[in-house]
Amino acid sequence: MKVEIFSDVVCPWCYIGHVRFARAAERFRAKGGTIEVTMRPFQLNPDASADGEPLIPALERKFGPEFTQRMPQIVGVAAAEGLELNYDQAVNANTLPAHRLIEVATRQGLGEEMAERLFRAYFTEGLNVADQGVLDGLAAEAGVRDTGEGTEEVHEQLARARSLGISGVPLFLFEGKYAVSGAQPEDTFAAAIDEVAERTGQTPITQLAPPADGCDDDGHCAV
Repeated sequence: MKVEIFSDVVCPWCYIGHVRFARAAERFRAKGGTIEVTMRPFQLNPDASADGEPLIPALERKFGPEFTQRMPQIVGVAAAEGLELNYDQAVNANTLPAHRLIEVATRQGLGEEMAERLFRAYFTEGLNVADQGVLDGLAAEAGVRDTGEGTEEVHEQLARARSLGISGVPLFLFEGKYAVSGAQPEDTFAAAIDEVAERTGQTPITQLAPPADGCDDDGHCAV
């Protein structure tokens, strides 16, 4: 089974969904199934600077000061999954360089691992994921040899996401035709995987689970 995960490394629900889906995928593999995951790029803030700036002021500028009131809820959901989100340390930055590195890692069979490392760098460690020096260090940690390639492919996949009508992430696309959106619970992902394993000949982009409603509460971040 082939699954594409459209996400952005600065999206908290993408991080949470990444972890939940990985656990569901392992359950499927434990039953004897095979599943191939490919990370796909999406940019929630394509106009962000590569220089970086503190995240909280950037979020307040975009969503209003009330956004900070929602942070504890998101932090709590993440903590329940074993993840540490440090909004006060995070650096808002353009994610195109990070997506390029994920593309390079994907070619080396390490796309999921590279994405997870970038999520942690951004949300837990307060690193600028647009800084090439930072990316060099993270690539080395993940065992990825950065060839400097991948930019063209990232732009192609960003255009593909737009052509598919994807306007929010995370989105999990099974076999190019069945979609689950949002950071759904692990059991929901597991059920979706099992359902896709049994389905054939369905129409493109069939929702297997109701889309989560909003970046602030239910696991889905939109542009």
